[in-house]
Amino acid sequence: MEVLVTALICFPFLWAILPAVIHNSKRRAFTVYLGCGIVMVLSVFTAIQWYLAGGQTLDFRLPYQEAFGEIFLWGDIFLMCFITYLSYKHNRLIIAFLSIISTVVPTILEKFGPELPAGPTMRFDWLTFIMVLIIGVVGSLIGVYAVGYMHGFHIHHHKEVTDRRSFFLSMIFVFFGAMFGLVTSANLLGLYFFWEITSVTSFLLIGYTRTDEAINNSFKALWMNLLGGCGLAVAISVGIIYFNTANLYTLIAAAVKTPTKMLCLLPIAMLAFAALTKSAQFPFSGWLLGAMVAPTPSSALLHSATMVKAGVYMLIRLSPAMADNYVGNMVALIGGFTFVAASCFAITVSDGKKVLAYSTISNLGLIVACTGCGYEETIWAAVFLVIFHAVSKSMLFQCVGAIETTIGSRDVEDMQGLMSIFPKLAFILMVGIAGMFLAPFGMLISKWAALKAFIDTSSVYVSTLMVMFICFGSATTMFYWTKWMSKILGASKREKSRDLTKKNEYISMFFHAFMMISLILGFPWLSEHVLKPLSNDMFGVVKQVISYENMVIMIVLLCGVFVIPFINYLLTKGQKGKKVITYMGGANAGDNFNFVSATGDPREMDISNFYMEDLMGEKKLFTPAILISSFIIVVYLIIVVGGALQ
Repeated sequence: MEVLVTALICFPFLWAILPAVIHNSKRRAFTVYLGCGIVMVLSVFTAIQWYLAGGQTLDFRLPYQEAFGEIFLWGDIFLMCFITYLSYKHNRLIIAFLSIISTVVPTILEKFGPELPAGPTMRFDWLTFIMVLIIGVVGSLIGVYAVGYMHGFHIHHHKEVTDRRSFFLSMIFVFFGAMFGLVTSANLLGLYFFWEITSVTSFLLIGYTRTDEAINNSFKALWMNLLGGCGLAVAISVGIIYFNTANLYTLIAAAVKTPTKMLCLLPIAMLAFAALTKSAQFPFSGWLLGAMVAPTPSSALLHSATMVKAGVYMLIRLSPAMADNYVGNMVALIGGFTFVAASCFAITVSDGKKVLAYSTISNLGLIVACTGCGYEETIWAAVFLVIFHAVSKSMLFQCVGAIETTIGSRDVEDMQGLMSIFPKLAFILMVGIAGMFLAPFGMLISKWAALKAFIDTSSVYVSTLMVMFICFGSATTMFYWTKWMSKILGASKREKSRDLTKKNEYISMFFHAFMMISLILGFPWLSEHVLKPLSNDMFGVVKQVISYENMVIMIVLLCGVFVIPFINYLLTKGQKGKKVITYMGGANAGDNFNFVSATGDPREMDISNFYMEDLMGEKKLFTPAILISSFIIVVYLIIVVGGALQ
């Protein structure tokens, strides 16, 4: 396993050199396809090998650990110098300051601080198993999709943007390597190195087009994530100085053993703070919204397989140490508040990518809230939410990108009647939307499990707030997804035209749809053979969160959602449909798009969704949301830090 994990981390970094230096379009495309295929096969093979070996938690050191330690150290220094240079170039000196502080402090402690006991630096367990598969499979499919999309992006749609596809595709592989390293690291010094790589690569991808907006948004992402990096640096410093360790799991065990000792909670609080910034929770959600200026593959990558998943991964790791304490309450309240606030904002926007961005922030908020409660049921729900969200959101971003390329718009209002014009794109979009809020998809089942766990939590006020958050957040979630779905199925005035989606884009999207349906069918198996052992590893207990009877009902619902419509399609295929004239509040003109009003005036039918911008739009509520969430974080951090200093 040591060799496989080492290969899993190192291969993407080394392979990233090839697309960076190959500028012939066809050769570069072949290189990316081959690299993504190898990453996918290697990740699946590594996960299966570990599973077949018994699925036991494996702690180990990398081969040539000392050499890797030096690479991590000098890599941190290089990243700091790179960020400092760019910050000076663009007059963003506060960002340089954050980078220097977050790098210099742990580096000095590592080189000149107390000598730390030798121990395992890597871990492979059930959570690693899940994350490796998400990164390797979903991430590689995004890489395949990116080749065709970026070709159209530069050749047909954005000729004014400098063609830097070699750089873009290279960064995708760097992301893979960083994420594999992050989810397998047990040592915080190594984890910090990979953590910073994800921050820097996301900064570079968001600023890809080099417009003023892209540059501003990329620096926003960088300073918010570097602020989290400072929290990570504090956690490392506290661990080394007070606990003589930089091992993540040693710090978690200390907090679990003495949950009332604030000094033990301090590194957990700092790690949680870093994770909140990375997972784009309020008040740090702005960087993920700004990431929309980047080409669609980077959005899919940031929202599904990497970056934000690093934050929720860290919180799932910390969850046993956050049960019923100040840190857990802070995380749960921020997550629950973000779930409701972001879903409300999603109602008020019509830009498809922005709806998906707010949906990502909202669903991450629910995952974060689950981790803050720190119970077996909430972690069961959180992990399933991570799995389904990764597949569904990757598919949705890719589909919206393909729709934008084909119809020239990503506005929800312009997708009226998409099912009758581009049925393949509409089908993929419908599966993705259904996966976010309908039964029997895992997102809805996970929300039910989270609701049950929130009710059972020991803290009355947290329980009450969490139940309110999940109820109102789920209602608003249903509202904006239903609006979008109804647009797709409505009548269209648009004439059929050529679908500009590339074959490799469809391969990725249809494989995502296949995975989504397979996850529902495999839900009982996943719960029994993956989530139960994970719960046993983290909490020492195994609970049946959802009964087998309910799982059978899910399979029946799956037949209702997919099988019955498919049978109906086969039975009616080839039959001519009968055109029905609809009532429009006046005399129909005969084409379902025009009518005569009660005053005798000819009118054209115009259907538009209700967005309620005046009630809860960004201009009204975004700033209050930032202030409320900032207040929650500051108050709880003051309590924890103040208690630790006493």
